[in-house]
Amino acid sequence: MSEHFTGRREDRRLITGTGRYTADWNEPGQLYAVFLRSDRAHAKILSIDTQAAQAMPGVRAVMTSADADIAAMKNPPSNVTWEGRGGTKMNQPDRPVMARGKVLHVGEPVAMVVADSVAAAQDATEAIVVDYEDLKAVIDLADALAPGAPQLHDTVPGNLPFDYEWGDEAKVTEIFSKAAHVVSLSHEDQRLVGNPMEPKAFLAVYDATKDVYDVWSSTQGMTMMKGSLAATTGVPPQKFRVHTQDVGGGFGIRSNAYPEYCVVVAAAKRTGKPVKWVATRTECFVSDWHGRDFSMKGELAFDAGGKILAARYDWIAAMGAYCSPTGPNVHTLTPATTSVGTYAMPAVYGRIRCALTNTTSITAYRGAGRPDIAYMLERLVDEAALKLKIDPIELRKKNFISKEAFPYTTPNKVTYDSGDYAGMLDDVIKVSDWNSFEARRAESKARGKLRGRGLAVFVEPSGGGRGPDANQAMIKFGSSGNIDLFSISGPSGQGHETVFPEIVGRELGIDPSLITARIGDPDGPPLTGLGTIGSRSMIHHGSASMIAAREVIKKGMDLAAKDLEVATQDLEYAGGSYRVKGTDRSISLVNLAKKLGGTAGVHPLDASGGMAHTSAFPSGAHVAEVEIDPATGVTEVLKYYAVDDCGNIVNHTLLEGQMHGGIMQGAGQVFGEHGMYDRETGQLLTGSFMDYYMPKAGLIRDIYLGDHPSPSPTNPMGVKGAGEAGTTGALPTLMNAIHDALRPAGVPHLDMPATPSRVWEALRAARKAA
Repeated sequence: MSEHFTGRREDRRLITGTGRYTADWNEPGQLYAVFLRSDRAHAKILSIDTQAAQAMPGVRAVMTSADADIAAMKNPPSNVTWEGRGGTKMNQPDRPVMARGKVLHVGEPVAMVVADSVAAAQDATEAIVVDYEDLKAVIDLADALAPGAPQLHDTVPGNLPFDYEWGDEAKVTEIFSKAAHVVSLSHEDQRLVGNPMEPKAFLAVYDATKDVYDVWSSTQGMTMMKGSLAATTGVPPQKFRVHTQDVGGGFGIRSNAYPEYCVVVAAAKRTGKPVKWVATRTECFVSDWHGRDFSMKGELAFDAGGKILAARYDWIAAMGAYCSPTGPNVHTLTPATTSVGTYAMPAVYGRIRCALTNTTSITAYRGAGRPDIAYMLERLVDEAALKLKIDPIELRKKNFISKEAFPYTTPNKVTYDSGDYAGMLDDVIKVSDWNSFEARRAESKARGKLRGRGLAVFVEPSGGGRGPDANQAMIKFGSSGNIDLFSISGPSGQGHETVFPEIVGRELGIDPSLITARIGDPDGPPLTGLGTIGSRSMIHHGSASMIAAREVIKKGMDLAAKDLEVATQDLEYAGGSYRVKGTDRSISLVNLAKKLGGTAGVHPLDASGGMAHTSAFPSGAHVAEVEIDPATGVTEVLKYYAVDDCGNIVNHTLLEGQMHGGIMQGAGQVFGEHGMYDRETGQLLTGSFMDYYMPKAGLIRDIYLGDHPSPSPTNPMGVKGAGEAGTTGALPTLMNAIHDALRPAGVPHLDMPATPSRVWEALRAARKAA
């Protein structure tokens, strides 16, 4: 590889095999942990016999929920602080780190063995004898909420931990009763398994002299991991030193500490040795928190001229056997936030009931409620265009929030910052050659194929958060003029090591190669803020870095004036140098930093920046064309067009990478991904890559990306976020295209995933009904 290689800084080590993921870290004398997991979905634990396991060679500890240090661990508090329907509160069930008294899903940890080798630990788990009394499992969402359903937790009657509503129910009911047209749809939004490339893993070292834990873990942010570990173990967050270099994918499911991590922490203290655990892929399938899984009903009310009067939603959201830290949040508040989409409708009402089932817990997964509400709403708009006999472009434009209306407050009191939905739609219609589609459809028909075209226009929230602590970054100078930028925004492929120095370099007017990003450094300055979740990295951590750079310039004014022997007001800063106005006398920031030196790790130019929790609302207009072979049910995506408003763009290459990845992840759900459980036994039927579909690179070969930026006024960079936009747009766009292709063949409705077998069966049923 050339020494002049350019691109993402992290790519050099990643593509040469020198990256370090959690499993690559080892400590001298470490022990190895293996978990015994439940092989059934719902059962009482009558007894656990560990005597034989404890006596096996190499075994150092066998741990269950009966042990005092494990039993003392607490359920992390819910982040749902708002009221539900009728003023009710979130009723969060207790979640032990290992099964206590009952098992509630296949894969729940029951015991852990710590031994000198993985093989010894695995052998010992097989010697543990668990006596179960099987109970009836409840898997289906509707079944879980039905009267008389098996109860998972005595403290959560009806398996209903949270019943959330938003909007004005009475007003919306009245509007629907008088509407000229009502359009309704029901969908199943299937469960997904996150499947990052890197299986979850954890290494813990306890230093008894300092009462401190060094832990290695894949994470989307060190502060989130510290807080999550602390909430469960009771150990103060400052006692954890989190180490992470490379993370092989996050997607939301690597935000918080899994129960297994906390057990490993306890084992490290008990044994006095480093303890390492690396999950198998099978373990990840059944114990990584899953995503999506909604049963959805939606309605739109229209006047006689096609204006949207109101929207109404009634959903059931899966929680799994326990509520993950973020599951109840992203499955209620996030869909509600943009439930009017891009449309200026006067009223909205929605209700989402969270349901507990004997399945793996649900958490945030790329988009985290955003793709789901966009899918529901944009499918409704397309169906309305058919029913009302209005062109889908005209119908959308008739109802868009106008560019001049921003900032715009929706009927459920959400304020969108900026946007130009009609402009984006015009752009994508032009680049997709929308108006000549019928000729392409006819050409496909002549070859015996079904061609369809889909459109979706969406808006989504990004950033956000609560609490008084700002999202912080710090710039520190070395004595030789080198610059370190500290941030807690944990990357999992986004390119933070490249883009954060670019932000600071542009602001300071210096070469970004002089700046090294040190992200999540346990030896760095203590920083506050959230990690890489909710498309917030640029809004919060990028802005904090920019503010820190501005503080450096401000600090340097007095110092440069002293060096140049002039008054501060006589200086100006540009191009990386302080210059005496109207003269050629100057000193560069780098040279000033070298002159000033610094002692004990402190430099006069060191500066921090903080960005308060704030939101922005990226949006997009996407078009896709698909072609279906009715003989096989195979769908080919011919072209995908995306025009997005991500605000100001910092690094176009990294943005395109995020968009491509997001679109492909959405396509994975549309065309095959499905976490399927047996309804009777609760066994995960798609628990390996032999059964679980994963999208491949050739699924979408031709993606056009266009920009239509409306800079956000909520942050100094004017950015909006992009990590989830591709997925949010892909679900409704591709499903609208598939329905457009199938409709002429008599297929009225198809749920995701649109697998070849499902499409073929739908076409066969339509032929029989004709």
